[in-house]
Amino acid sequence: MTFLRAEGTLTMADIVNLNHVRKARQREEDKRRARERRVKWGQIKADRQRARLMDAKAEKTHDGNRRERQKEEE
Repeated sequence: MTFLRAEGTLTMADIVNLNHVRKARQREEDKRRARERRVKWGQIKADRQRARLMDAKAEKTHDGNRRERQKEEE
């Protein structure tokens, strides 16, 4: 469908669901904020979890290899 205007012809725009547009804009904003926070805090969640698991494993291995002190008999 076209309309005639003083400047020329104008075609009718597609119908847009404003909720979809609003939600898409919010998702993009959330992604942008997440990127900024990852830079600010330095690590993504997977890296923090991996580091935590490696620390726990190292602690467990270290404790497992620890020698028990023998009590001195008097």
